[in-house]
Amino acid sequence: MLQNLSMENKKLKLSILDQSIVGPGMTAAEALQQTVEMAQLGEQWGYTRFWVSEHHNMTAIAGSAPELLMVKLADATHHIRIGSGGIMLPNHSALKMAENFRLLEALFPGRIDMGIGRAPGGDRVTAYLLNPANDFSEDSYRQQLDYLQLFFSDTAGTENGRILAIPQAATAPQQWMLSSSGGSSTLASHYGMGLAVAKFINGNVTPDIITDYQANFKPSDQFPAPHAVLSIIVLCAATPQEAYQMRKVLDYRFIQMERGNFTSLSTYEDIRNYEFSDMELLRLQANAGRVISGTPDIVKTELIKLADSFNVDEIVITTMAAFAERKQSFRLLAEAFELSQESAANRH
Repeated sequence: MLQNLSMENKKLKLSILDQSIVGPGMTAAEALQQTVEMAQLGEQWGYTRFWVSEHHNMTAIAGSAPELLMVKLADATHHIRIGSGGIMLPNHSALKMAENFRLLEALFPGRIDMGIGRAPGGDRVTAYLLNPANDFSEDSYRQQLDYLQLFFSDTAGTENGRILAIPQAATAPQQWMLSSSGGSSTLASHYGMGLAVAKFINGNVTPDIITDYQANFKPSDQFPAPHAVLSIIVLCAATPQEAYQMRKVLDYRFIQMERGNFTSLSTYEDIRNYEFSDMELLRLQANAGRVISGTPDIVKTELIKLADSFNVDEIVITTMAAFAERKQSFRLLAEAFELSQESAANRH
């Protein structure tokens, strides 16, 4: 009896989403340098792509302008794909973003991913100040997406003539729609974009989001067929005790973020004796689907099950932890999945 091949029998690709976390006692400049080092290590260890996020008015996260940081990251690496995870398009002019990513593509052809989202990346007041024309409406967002396609295809114009996104380039960046619910996945289908499902934001998202995306997909020049990836928080450690400590720090951070505290980060030593209240434990249970944690064998098994469930062959991992722990987590995962061996084989 024939059965579908699981990820046990296929190679699961892994990628990285980095948020340039400013840890205790650190400067933002140091956090950004850690992101550069993480991209270089990710390439060395065999990860497929390296994405950076856009956040505003949060001192604990240094990444506010992914399109600028991507220049440094692409220049510091050789072949790993570099992308935004994502550009919060309503915060910006569609033409300016088209030009920024055209410039990136011209500098680093065939390596640039433009992940696009609609969240403010912070609070609404800051979003308004970033783009005073932003009215947070669905119609305005779709108009921006329409404009983006015109700029990338050189078909935009007014009664005064053509409007070109400069520089001209032989190729365009791959466009990915970030989605934690059905609305954005519908847009990904309509525009023929790749779909990045943000389970690290909505732990309750189901495989239906990808099934619907695939069923309604309209082929495009960049994606002749649907292509979906899944993103989740992963904490991988050498021992169960280390994994427990990383998870407790993350859980504490979840609670603080839900209270609107985006400015302070804690170490395990800071919260070693902290006891979560019954209400906090309920909130952590609600967030449980956003995270996979444990030793390499446990994490590998869970990631393979997740990839099978969502029918994806690539998972984009974010690891909200101190830099040393992030490096160890990504190294252990690369070793568990033998990424560097597979990556080397694909390049020859």
